[in-house]
Formats: sequence, C-alpha cells, structure tokens
Amino acid sequence: MSNTGNLLEQLSDRMDKAVEHMKHEFATIRTGKASPSLVEHITIEYYGTTVKLKEMAGITTPEARLLVIQPYDPSSVGTIEKAIRASNIGINPVSDGKILRLPIPELSQERRAILSKQVSSKAEETRVGIRNVRREGNELAKKAQKATEITEDELEQMLKDIQELTDASIADVDKVLAAKEKELMQI
Repeated sequence: MSNTGNLLEQLSDRMDKAVEHMKHEFATIRTGKASPSLVEHITIEYYGTTVKLKEMAGITTPEARLLVIQPYDPSSVGTIEKAIRASNIGINPVSDGKILRLPIPELSQERRAILSKQVSSKAEETRVGIRNVRREGNELAKKAQKATEITEDELEQMLKDIQELTDASIADVDKVLAAKEKELMQI
C-alpha cells in the first residue's frame, strides 16, 4: 500500500508543476502595469553566449507604468535595447546611454481581449496536462490491481483520491486564471 501513497505523491507533484508552469507563463503576459517578469526572460547575445536579461542587468519598477533596466556593463545598453525591440513584447525602450527606460503603455480594449484569450488558452492547456496525469495515474493503479499488488477496494480508493487531486489542481488553475483575467481587465 505504501507504493500507492508514493503514486499519489508523484501525481500531486506533477500536477503542482503544471500549475506552477502556467503561473510562470502568465507572469510573462503584459498587463497595464510594469513587472520585471515581462522582460527578465529575454535572451541576449553577449560576447558570443546567450544570456538572460535578468543576469545582465538590474530591473526595477520605480513607477506603476515604468520599468528601468540598468546593465551591469554599460557597454551592453545597445545590445539589450535591440533584444528588447526584437522580443515582440510591444514596448519600445528609451535609452540615455547608461540605462533603459521602458514606459508601459495603457492596454487597448482590443489588446486586453486578445491577452485574455491567450491566458484562457494557456489555462486550458494546463487543464489538459493535469487530466493526462490523472489518466496515467489511473492506468498505473489499474495495472497494480491486475498484478494483485493492491486489492479492488484499494483500487477504488486510489481512483477516488486521484480524482480529488485532479479536481483540486483544476480548481487552482481556475483561481489563477480568474485572477489574471481580472488583472488584464483593470483599467
């Protein structure tokens, strides 16, 4: 029976990772306010290697609609500026030669609707992933029962526990989605 507890733990861990991945994806979607997560994942070619922006510069938000990027190496300002323009985040950096300022423009209603569809789509992908984990868990439990590792009653309880895990994870997805959609629609 300890094997079944281990299975539940593994399934729970995989479902939690799916939700965390979705949260990370949501953090990169631009809302009306400044957040370092909008740009920290941008990769930059720096002396022949690919480096993430957060490793090359300090990223701060001195105001609600402004990001300030201060490169650790002032000679890399131009390279960082080009990478931000090429990243398709829809923000044009303003450079003074030492630091970059990224004014975050107000989102139009049309853009908000597009972003809302994007987050809904990512949430649905996460739900599908969670359901796939559930399916795999159910199959493993049924195999264990067929191999007489667990009884039929234990199988029934296991399937019930797996479904409860799935329901809880999908509820987490829905909660995170609702919060992000609310954030997107705030003016």
